Amino acid sequence: MLGFDTINPILSNNKNVQDISKLIYEPLVNITTDYKAEPCLATEWAKQSDNSYLVKLRENVIWSDGQRFTSEDVIFTMDRLKELPSVYSYNVQNVISIDNIDDYTVKINLDKEVPFFEYYLTFPILSKYYYEAQDFANTEKNSAPIGTGKYKISDVQPSYITLEKNTSWWNKEQEFTNQKITINLYSSIGELYNSFKIGNIDLISTTNENLQDYVGTIGYSSKELKGREHTFLALNTQKYFLSKQEVRKAISFSIDKENIVSSIFNNKCYTSSFPLDYGSWLAQTQDASSGYNLEQAKQVLADAGWVYRSGSWQKTENYKTQSLALNLLVKANDGAKVAVAENIKQQLANQGIIINIQQVSDEQYNDNINSRNYDIALCTVTLSLSPDLSTFYGENNLANFTTEEITNIMNEVKNTTDENVLKEKYARLAEINKSESPYISLYNNRYIVAYNSGLVGEITPNWFSPFYGIQGWYK
Repeated sequence: MLGFDTINPILSNNKNVQDISKLIYEPLVNITTDYKAEPCLATEWAKQSDNSYLVKLRENVIWSDGQRFTSEDVIFTMDRLKELPSVYSYNVQNVISIDNIDDYTVKINLDKEVPFFEYYLTFPILSKYYYEAQDFANTEKNSAPIGTGKYKISDVQPSYITLEKNTSWWNKEQEFTNQKITINLYSSIGELYNSFKIGNIDLISTTNENLQDYVGTIGYSSKELKGREHTFLALNTQKYFLSKQEVRKAISFSIDKENIVSSIFNNKCYTSSFPLDYGSWLAQTQDASSGYNLEQAKQVLADAGWVYRSGSWQKTENYKTQSLALNLLVKANDGAKVAVAENIKQQLANQGIIINIQQVSDEQYNDNINSRNYDIALCTVTLSLSPDLSTFYGENNLANFTTEEITNIMNEVKNTTDENVLKEKYARLAEINKSESPYISLYNNRYIVAYNSGLVGEITPNWFSPFYGIQGWYK
């Protein structure tokens, strides 16, 4: 591990600590390999109203020091997240109070409706009893805190931390081949990569696109998957040209995403067709992209009365002839995004669609995004664990795109837990995106889990955790 700060997951800002902490501590709600919410310390949850959830807790859980896990621990943890800056503070930003119904039931009250709120209950729970009467942020107890997870901390040294099987873990059905884990601590990235190359580390996870430049290609295997950074075009459907479906479709058909990924990112990103196509159970089979089809792009414009003349598409309406010309908003100080914008401009110019790139400061970009003052915006979002797509299809979304059907779907998906209904509605959202093209997904960054070739077991990482099934791994 590089850049170790503290093993307390609420206080740490280290992504590797957050990953490892999932072996020691547990959340109320866990995330499966296909990003589905599943019970962990919570056995069930129910939406009582738009602004409140009732959560039932697991009753057979004890901390690794033998103390009983109760609702007091949940309330203690959420209070700390509200008080302290933490990577998990976002999860509870809309929580205004927590009612302690009994030892194994809490009611969480929100300041507004939060669709799929259960996906926000994925933060680690810490023990109130362990930290009681302590300065939480500064206590020495943070060196080796107790947890309820499958492993517990058995030794802490300046250069490593040792975990061993937690014999008190509540899930007695799980078999353990791997009884012990050593977490090596490094002060430099070079030291970390060298240690991996010579086999002193069995697994590393990274978003470093140039990993092979540091560790070579021999002696390890890797799993590569789409990361959380999703880049896309938002087409403002309230603008004159972009209110026309054929224009949006023509733009979508005209952009070769593979060209962008290969020429700008040397194939170190993944093309994308929908915000959830990173492996979510709600987007396993659909392709929500119109696809790259230059002839189809020309055809949809021609069918709608556009004429290709003097190198651009033109249309006469109300006795006025206009060329198809649009502005593309991008941050000036993001060199990669500017290169993407230039690539898109050239691709569309070859199709007779004129693009003017607006390179603006970060402040101006944010102002334009917030006021929806753009034709097309080149955007990147960090995807949430929640499958909520309000950013794309909710009120005042980035494309200013809405229909009665979209509104109905968004209301239905936030008010049901029926998996079949959710799959059906999300499939329909993908179909609408494909036919209407208010958004054009471009690419996601790459997340890599590299592991020693001698490591045996089912290694099925995602960007929530690289350690699914680690108790069954061996060498």
